[in-house]
Parts: sequence; C-alpha cells; structure tokens
Amino acid sequence: MRVFVTGGTGHSGSYIIPELIAAGHEVTGLARSDTAAAALSALGAKVRRGDLQDLDGLKEAVADSDGVIHVAHRQDLLPSGGIHAVAAAELPIMLAYGEALAQTGKPLVAAGSIGSPGQGFLGRTATEEDPALPSGDEHKGTLRARNIVETTVIGLAEQGVRSSVVRIANIAHSTTDRAGFLPTLIALAKEKGFVGYPGDGANLWNAVHARDAASLFRLALEKGPAGRYWHAVGDGAVPFREIAEAIGSRLGLPAVSVPVDELMVPGYFGFLANIVTQNYPASNLITRRTLGWEPVQPSLLADLDNGHYFSAG
Repeated sequence: MRVFVTGGTGHSGSYIIPELIAAGHEVTGLARSDTAAAALSALGAKVRRGDLQDLDGLKEAVADSDGVIHVAHRQDLLPSGGIHAVAAAELPIMLAYGEALAQTGKPLVAAGSIGSPGQGFLGRTATEEDPALPSGDEHKGTLRARNIVETTVIGLAEQGVRSSVVRIANIAHSTTDRAGFLPTLIALAKEKGFVGYPGDGANLWNAVHARDAASLFRLALEKGPAGRYWHAVGDGAVPFREIAEAIGSRLGLPAVSVPVDELMVPGYFGFLANIVTQNYPASNLITRRTLGWEPVQPSLLADLDNGHYFSAG
C-alpha cells in the first residue's frame, strides 16, 4: 500500500514508518521543516513538504494514497491554548481526511488515548468496546477535550471510510523515549532525592513498547474493520509502586509513599498530581483476537531494568 503518515518523526511515528516499510508498504511522510524531511528520509520514507494547517494539501496527499496513519498533533498550541486548542485544530484535519476518503473503503488509522473512555473513573478494566466519552465546553482544560477527535474518526466509518483509532497506553516506552512519562518521573526523583508513589501505590497503570504499538498501527491499517477502537496496551495492570521501585533500584534512591493529600501529592508530582493517583487497568483482548496482534517487546518493568532510561546524566 501507499501510506501517508503524519507525525512520522515523533516517538510513535519513528517506529511506525520502519514497521510499514519492513512489511512492504511505500510510505510518504509529512514534513514542515528541513530537519523533519531529513529525518523522514533517514527512516526510508518519501517526503511531502507541508503542514497540518494546509487542509487542501492534506486532502491531495490522502487522495494519492491507499491509506492514512495520523499520529501528529499541533504541539505548538499547547502552551497558549491547552489540549482544547490542539483538538480544535485537529478536528478539521479529520474532516478533511473524511472528504478525501469518503466511499473509498480506504483505511484511516488515528492515534488516540487509552483514557478516552473515562478510564480511571470506570471502576473496572477498560475494553475496546468502551466508547470515548463525549466532551463539551466544561472539559476544555482536560484531556477529555480531545475525545471529539476520536469520535469523529470513528464516525467516518458511516461515510465509507475504514476508520479506526489506536488508543495508546498511558506509558509508551522505548530506547528513544526522551520526553515521556518515565523520563519525567526519573527527573522528579533526581530532583527530590526519592521516588514517590501515591498512597499505597496499588493503583494500576498500563504501558506499551513503542515498537509493539507500531505493529498495531500497521495491522489496523492492513485489516482493521471500520469504526473500531484498538488498545495498544502491552502491560494492562502495573501497580504504580512497582514502577517507582524499579526507578528507585536503578537510581539508588528509596521508593517512598506520598500521602494522598491535597497538598502532599501536588507537592511532589506537580502538574501530574491528578493523573498519578488514578487507576488505569486496560485490556487488549479484543485487539489481539481481532487483529492477531501480540506484544513481543520488553515489558515496562523489563525496559526500566534494561538501564537505557538511566544512561544519560
């Protein structure tokens, strides 16, 4: 297939492109700078110059392709407008894809969040059958603001697009992870002199290796039915305390309980305070059964034990 990829130089995209090429697909990546163009070429992709604001250019690129993988977002909008501004900019892109792909049966696979079905508040393990929660004005400052993008992608299935959403786990880890959740926790621990976990640390987190996530994007592109959510989750239930202890073991620092208190948790975790206290168990059973996906890369704790997260500085 001729596949058009956005976000190809990001953490996920830099694994997705080689995965597609190794499977025999021809990849064209969107690049808005010379640096991005060089990175795409190094990954083996063809380069299409442009940006996410040029909707006509995107429609043209999509019309020239057999399928689309979208993992880009307007990170530049985060500081001023937050996740709401990012979602508001992404929505017209999805609608443009829909126009270009309508009634073709071609695949559109977009990146989503494992938190979109309200995970953390479900009180049970999230599955692929849980829809993204609706989002409104009252959710402007929260991650839920982006759910409108996911529901729009799923809705394109009714217009003859083989659209689906790959929900990426809370923690996407790899040897090239420089700015994700784990590097943030490690930096916090170095700053504070201990590795904190909230309360008893029994709250469950989920994770995926970026290379396993890339293989799921490929499978969804190749054979995923329309209008479905997929869970890029390798570890579905890792206690937060075990993550903290694994980091502490490598840094030679103690793992210490931070009381779940309105002052104590933000005092250690800062802007992550509301996230780290939640429970995020997630299943990948439907994804594995339907697409034949099997995570084969190191688990979260094994990847931490490999040491590459601790090799710099």
